[in-house]
Amino acid sequence: MTLAYSPNAAALLTLVAAALITALVVPVIRRLGLRFGLTDTPDPRKQHTTPMVRLGGIGIVLGFTAALAITWCFGGFAELAPAKDQLIWTTLAGSLCFFLVGLADDLFALSPFPRLAIQLTVAMGVWSQGVRIGTIELQGFGEASTVLVLPDWLSLLGTVIWLVGITNAINWLDGLDGLAAGVSGIAAIGLLSVSFSLDQAAAGLLAAALAGACLGFLRHNFNPARIFMGDGGSYFLGFALAAISIVGPAKGITSVSLLLPLLILSLPLADMSAVIFGRVSQGRSPFYPDRRHLHHRLLRAGFSHRRTVVLIYAFTQWLAALALVVANAEMRFLWLALATAILIAVVVVARRQIQREAAQQGDAQPDEARP
Repeated sequence: MTLAYSPNAAALLTLVAAALITALVVPVIRRLGLRFGLTDTPDPRKQHTTPMVRLGGIGIVLGFTAALAITWCFGGFAELAPAKDQLIWTTLAGSLCFFLVGLADDLFALSPFPRLAIQLTVAMGVWSQGVRIGTIELQGFGEASTVLVLPDWLSLLGTVIWLVGITNAINWLDGLDGLAAGVSGIAAIGLLSVSFSLDQAAAGLLAAALAGACLGFLRHNFNPARIFMGDGGSYFLGFALAAISIVGPAKGITSVSLLLPLLILSLPLADMSAVIFGRVSQGRSPFYPDRRHLHHRLLRAGFSHRRTVVLIYAFTQWLAALALVVANAEMRFLWLALATAILIAVVVVARRQIQREAAQQGDAQPDEARP
């Protein structure tokens, strides 16, 4: 049996295998974490109120890696050019390095600057192995186009900023049960669709493995969560998403393709940028912990934990559908219409539920307490 001539079957096998392996491994990791006391203690800035195991990222890594190995054994990589094959393993190696940095932080509470220094070093190493933004083809009117070959220093700078920026954006998004895993999974599915639309099979297989691992982890992480992914898991997801977008859509094809990962990942990037700007404007370090993130704002606006997460999911899937339109994918407008309908439905239902709860609270107040 071989998957060499069926990219769709290879991607499906990779996704399903990653989901199943992750879902089966995570409970074992949770039991081991509880046995050895490897838990995250609650504090006023966090949402959980009981100690939680925060090593779920190990399950994500195992599911992702094992799924790619299974696909490789069944010949799923056979038709890839050697250079593309190498990019898959380089992306995996870089993701594992970022995971180890996050795992060390989970276990030993590293300070921000050593973590950032290691991230920059790993990103530069990955760039040296070919995971880089090298050229940009600017589309002109008609058939005319201009190819810009980036000098090495600019390619290195752009690639490192992209890899480290998205990694930390996903890490900072990991503040509610299921939020980072769900957003990363939706983004991975978007990258999977876009990659196949652009005939980027290598990126498609990586995205399928990542989407499956996120799906399997959500089985145990959606509210109320039984385990957290920790910084190891969020660093792994963030770096993998960033690298996949370079291996596929943003590799240096066209100026339009550069917009695709930016669209799909624009929510965590915008959230990180707004938080950094707010902290710096008040004279604080960009790493200063606070409650400025989008999910914190939605909670303060009256949204429940689950409604906040589902609303961010809905907006992320709408952005992914918009990227399909930009990529000129098949049935793109149908997917955008469905995504728009889902987003509107989620907003309307959430708003009505908040209004209903507010009315019930008002009716429950004694008459002398009402204004």
